[in-house]
This record gives sequence, structure tokens and C-alpha cells, in this order.
Amino acid sequence: MEWTLWAGFAAGLLISTVTAPVGVSGAVFLLPVQLSVLGVPSPAVTPTNLLFNVVAGPGALWRYRRDGALRGSLARRLVMWTLPGVVAGAAVRVFALPGPDIFRTLVAALLLPLGIWLCLRTLHSARHRPRSGPCEPSPAALAMLALVVGVVGGIYGIGGGSLLGPVLAARGMPLARIAPATLAATFTTSVAGAAAYAVLATASTGPVAADWWLGLACGAGGLIGGYLGARIQPHLPETALRLLLGTLATALGTLYAAQALT
Repeated sequence: MEWTLWAGFAAGLLISTVTAPVGVSGAVFLLPVQLSVLGVPSPAVTPTNLLFNVVAGPGALWRYRRDGALRGSLARRLVMWTLPGVVAGAAVRVFALPGPDIFRTLVAALLLPLGIWLCLRTLHSARHRPRSGPCEPSPAALAMLALVVGVVGGIYGIGGGSLLGPVLAARGMPLARIAPATLAATFTTSVAGAAAYAVLATASTGPVAADWWLGLACGAGGLIGGYLGARIQPHLPETALRLLLGTLATALGTLYAAQALT
């Protein structure tokens, strides 16, 4: 038991330090670690991941807020539409979709080509001056995107930043604006999702409740790592941040594609 807590702390610290600069909490990378290494059963891994987001989120958010990066409407819009989605997703996860196979296939199909395209586009833009500025999604498109990501996050406990970040970055929005907004949405939806799972656990006989000790240990590492990642983000060039996000998306898509094929 003790080694799993220390392993969870180390995993949360390392993952959050790398992912926080691009607006990803790291829960989506922590998910396979919990399933394959730490032995958390499904669907209990989902609320455990959400608990990680709840504990880890304030570290990066406090730093971004201190730097003034949370100002603007993007974070408010993402939070507004992901919240109802995550509650619906939690209900779907408990009562209709307990297995992870469909999720792995969908994530691989979305993130693998998107990550490769984002890396290639970033490298091309670094060599050639871009012809147009960022193209922000319309309010309706942003609402639909956030709602869908909220449902997916509620089902699989990933918060949604790993999906929102690459999509918004692909539209040309700067990572300095994306990262704080997606982390804010991840934190608020994780709070709602964790609460929803706590209620649903009383109506289910399966392993639905979170592994509290492990979730807290992972979150404690993520709290420190998220702060460190947010602190170094302003010192990284936009090209490096976009390549990091594209690489993370590609790696995640590849990982889940391999798991879906086995």
C-alpha cells in the first residue's frame, strides 16, 4: 500500500510539471498508470482521477492567476459548458459504459492525427511567417466543444484539457491563453464530477467510489508539479509550447491506439 502512494505522488509530480504549461492537468496520462501499474479497478479509476484533478488543480491555477493569465472570457465559457457535460458523463459511465475500450479507440482516433498535424504545422510556421492570425471558434462552436468534452471527461475522468488544448491550439490560439482556461475548466468539472460519483456510488454495487488515499497522493504530487509547470510556462517560447502539446497528444493517441489493439 505504501509504495503505491509514493509511486502515485511521483507520477503526479512528474506528469503535472510537464503538462501544466500547455493546459493539461495530466490526468489523462495518469489514467493508464493507475490502471496498469497501481491496480485501480474500473470504473473506480475515473473518480480517483477526478480527485487527482481537484487536489492538483489549484497549484497551477494559483500561479496563472498571480500572473494575470486567467483574465478573459475563454475560461468562463469553457467552465459554463463543461459542467453540465461532466455530470451527464458520470451517469453514463456508471450505468451504461463501464469499459475503457471505446474510450481508448476514440481518443486515439482524435489525438493521434491531431497531434501529428499540430507538430507539423508548428514546425512549418516556425520556418515561414503565418499568413493569418488565430481563428477563435464561434461562441456556438465553443459551447458545443466544451459540452462534448465535459461528457467525455465525466465518463473517463480526464478533465478535458487534453482534448480542449489541442483543438483550440489547432485553431491558432496562443497557448498562453489556452492553458489557464483549460486548466480552470478541468478543475471545476473535476469538482462536479467527483461529487457526482460520490452520489452515484451510493446507488451502485460496483467499485465506483474513488481510491481516496491514492487520489490524494497523486494530487499532492500534481499540486507541486502544476505550480512548477505554470511558473516556467511564461519563459517558454510559443513554438516550444505548441510542439510540447502536439507531442503529448501524439504520444497519448499512440498509447491508447496500442492498448485498443491488444
